[in-house]
Amino acid sequence: MPGERDLRTLLRGMRPELHPDRYVFTTVPGAVPQGLTPVATVTEDEGTTLVLRQEDAERAGLGYEYVAARITLRVHSALEAVGLTAAVAGALADAGISCNVIAGFHHDHLFVPHPLADRTLRVLDTLAARS
Repeated sequence: MPGERDLRTLLRGMRPELHPDRYVFTTVPGAVPQGLTPVATVTEDEGTTLVLRQEDAERAGLGYEYVAARITLRVHSALEAVGLTAAVAGALADAGISCNVIAGFHHDHLFVPHPLADRTLRVLDTLAARS
């Protein structure tokens, strides 16, 4: 089933879902250490960024600075859809909430400061209702 491309449909159908765990961004010099299952990895010249549950990072002795809540937009967005990330980021920026977005094949995943998770959900619900 192809992903949705229409921005209004995407915004109305976001259905943001808050995951219960706390997540962190950390970096390692090479491959993912054995025993870890990151939500996402990004390979950069400086190292491999891992996004994983805070408890997994602590168990592995990995340092981090940012503790995030993970919110999945349950709408199946097409990777070539235009405007969803901009609309979400703009609404959150207007509310003073930083956001790191990672796109998966089916869904977008938002990582926001953990203490602002509930406020983020309210902003997203308002954005969806206005669309």
